[in-house]
Amino acid sequence: MKLVVFGASGRIGTEVVRQAVAAGHAVTAVVRAGSTLGVPLPELRLVAARAGVSGGLAEVVTADVMDPASIAPVLEGHDVVLSALGPRPKGPSDILTSSARSTLRALEDSGVRRYVVVSVAGIHTGNDGPVTKYVVKPLIQRLLRESFADARRMEELIGASPLDWTIVCPPRLTNGTAKGTIRSNTEGTVRGGFTITRADVATYMLDAVDNAVLIRKTALISN
Repeated sequence: MKLVVFGASGRIGTEVVRQAVAAGHAVTAVVRAGSTLGVPLPELRLVAARAGVSGGLAEVVTADVMDPASIAPVLEGHDVVLSALGPRPKGPSDILTSSARSTLRALEDSGVRRYVVVSVAGIHTGNDGPVTKYVVKPLIQRLLRESFADARRMEELIGASPLDWTIVCPPRLTNGTAKGTIRSNTEGTVRGGFTITRADVATYMLDAVDNAVLIRKTALISN
């Protein structure tokens, strides 16, 4: 498939690009001005060669994801948009909301319908145990109230869209190699799911691309 990846310079975005290339997808990696792709092009070519695939990276594009006019031309001719953008860890933020608003408009203009985006599990409490729901989550939500508010607004905005969206909500992110075991729940949180590797988040996002069951669903995931 032909994929557009926003946030390709970030750590989840790097994994999405790397795994997509290895799977043979044609990837257009979008980075903001002053940023570079999270994985060197020669390394991506080596990844594709080792996987024996003929797809691989199509191009790296610098564009402002907050500007629909800037990204709409990038989306044309593609099948799916994946956003690996994350909120600011501290202070007021509208990165997720503004980028989603811009992307939804660009998707409509370009005719692309499939949209897979990362959010956060911490804003959801359905299916949590009492300690997590009434002690752990309230503490985390106070500490990260601005970024969590941004994530909530983004999810509400995307949830109102008629496009074929999927929202992926991981808990605390860790580095390292993929564990290969991903638990998920579209009806509430994953009980006891406190961490997940960024590599596994990327795997889930790419698997969601052609999974019709996840269309217009919010999936909470963890290792």
